[in-house]
Amino acid sequence: MSLLNFLISKSIMHIPGPLVGIFAKSYIAGPELKDAVRVTKELNSQGIMTTIDILGEFIKNLEEAEYYRERCIEILDTIKKEGLDANLSLKPTQMGLNLNKEVAFDNILKIVDHAKQLGNFVRIDMEDVTCTDDTIDFYRRLRGNYHGHVGVVLQAYLRRTPKDVENLSDGPMNFRLCKGIYNEKRVHAYKDPYIINQSFIYILEKMFQKGAYVGIATHDEKLIFEATRLIEKYGLTRDKYEFQMLLGVDEELRRIIVNSGHRLRVYVPFGKDWLPYSRRRLKENPNIARHALRQLFGIHGNN
Repeated sequence: MSLLNFLISKSIMHIPGPLVGIFAKSYIAGPELKDAVRVTKELNSQGIMTTIDILGEFIKNLEEAEYYRERCIEILDTIKKEGLDANLSLKPTQMGLNLNKEVAFDNILKIVDHAKQLGNFVRIDMEDVTCTDDTIDFYRRLRGNYHGHVGVVLQAYLRRTPKDVENLSDGPMNFRLCKGIYNEKRVHAYKDPYIINQSFIYILEKMFQKGAYVGIATHDEKLIFEATRLIEKYGLTRDKYEFQMLLGVDEELRRIIVNSGHRLRVYVPFGKDWLPYSRRRLKENPNIARHALRQLFGIHGNN
């Protein structure tokens, strides 16, 4: 990591919001659903699927949960109306998890049921470790009646994840596997990047061995190489997995994946509550901020 990247990753939580906005534009479709529709159509034209997410998390009251529930249903209706190759991602705390677990579950149930009626799919995102048990419980409770219409995210940096895969292998499994972005204590999560990568590969193989459908969510070409090796090893067809990437990250690698014959889905967030998401993503990938600074000040070069 360069000195600039190190400084950005350590200071991003204290940088004023307007400045973060300059850096984060490429990560966000825009403030409105129509922006996510526009970006999805552009990506679909390139043979790329999307998952649409309205930004917002850790809400303060259950009225907000109702608002986000209805917006998620609106997103699903819009995907159907516009004929988009897209699905929906949502966060449990957006549905009220930190306020009332059963209300949150009921909100997600309504959304997943609507997705099933429309022939679509909902990905339940994973948040920090205070949410992990409840999020997995939600998925376990839903997957029986909504197999093929609901999935969950598991994080490779969490020490518990291999056991979670084992525990969930008693039923249908649809996972997004990512490295993990929340700042967790060492007792919960690996800190060393090498170990996190090794954990990712180990967990991905375990998922394939258990017959799970996996959204392989990474921009790390080393992991993409290892994933393609495992795909070949287990003789997986295109309908058994997909690669996933964030909007605005490594478009060249995105094209390489698609041109290699793999399916790819891009995460397309929109909304006015963009600041917490953008700060986490810039902390994870400060190269975005570095490139934005170069454009802003007309700096060129490779270092």
